[in-house]
Amino acid sequence: MTAFRSFPSRVLALAGLAFLALSPAAWADPTQYPLTIRNCGVDVTFAKAPQRAVSIGQSSTEILLSLGLADRITGTAVWFGPVLREYEAANAKIPRLADNDPSFESVVGQEPELVTAQFEWHVGPQGSVGTREQFAALGIPTYISPADCVAKDNSGGGDGVRRQLFNMDLVYQEIRDLARIFDVADRGEALVAGLQQREAAAIASVAGLQAGNVPVVFWFSSKEVDGEAFVAGKNGVPAYILQQLGARNVITTEEEWPLVSWERIAAANPAIVVMAEMSRRRYPADDTAVKQNFLATDPVTSRLEAVRDKRIVVMDVQAMQPSIRAVDGIEALASGIKSFGLGG
Repeated sequence: MTAFRSFPSRVLALAGLAFLALSPAAWADPTQYPLTIRNCGVDVTFAKAPQRAVSIGQSSTEILLSLGLADRITGTAVWFGPVLREYEAANAKIPRLADNDPSFESVVGQEPELVTAQFEWHVGPQGSVGTREQFAALGIPTYISPADCVAKDNSGGGDGVRRQLFNMDLVYQEIRDLARIFDVADRGEALVAGLQQREAAAIASVAGLQAGNVPVVFWFSSKEVDGEAFVAGKNGVPAYILQQLGARNVITTEEEWPLVSWERIAAANPAIVVMAEMSRRRYPADDTAVKQNFLATDPVTSRLEAVRDKRIVVMDVQAMQPSIRAVDGIEALASGIKSFGLGG
């Protein structure tokens, strides 16, 4: 089965070009300490720029790396796949505390002056790693990605329920907040500018295709290959990607990644199936080859229009999550829509 494949982009290189294009008057001012930032309902104060940080979540790590802060990262955890290619050498020198959830002790053992988290369920009211209060009791400030707490309810377990449509402005807020915390606000503005330019270009590339009637499903993984699938709900990053490109999601629930039967998906008959690619192997369907084989051989999925006509987009899993790679996802699906001849 052929598939359109998305590869990680050279985010910092493009952001650097945007930075050079800025006039000196547009550069962000240096941070004035003490700095207090309101983050996910908590005021976090910094007396100075952190010298040691632990990032729990691949997106958090890649934002710090994109801001040129590799020398400040003393530990990472929660990885879905390889780091962005341009940061392989720098990332290889940083201790990986765990592929998935690290222990509280391993994080504290790095003596961090900041702990960042991609997901609230790692460092939140019921944090699987530790609560914000536990870290604060040791004098360690925490920062949670705004995209995982703004208009999102994580109290019910699982991947949470998103009440409003995700917007890239939440990722840009995280970039700017972290840039201010580390006193590299100019780098933050350059990174945001580069991502915004790429996003606008991808949207413009399909502007004339009238893709509003193109139904799409985003398949993350499945606990059992032939069982219900974790697919994207109506308000997450995939839904934002679809909105920006004028396509539509076949799933309408507010759950972030609901489990849905293939019979229900087949009834919606998506014209494109977007599948997540990752190196994680928690579930059998984490493997892209397993996903592709299932779609081609299962009696229900093999009859899908998208499968029959080989309209599959393989997308890095981080592009389906609130991260700088979400722009990669917009670019990948835009290219897929054009290459498949849809929307016209």
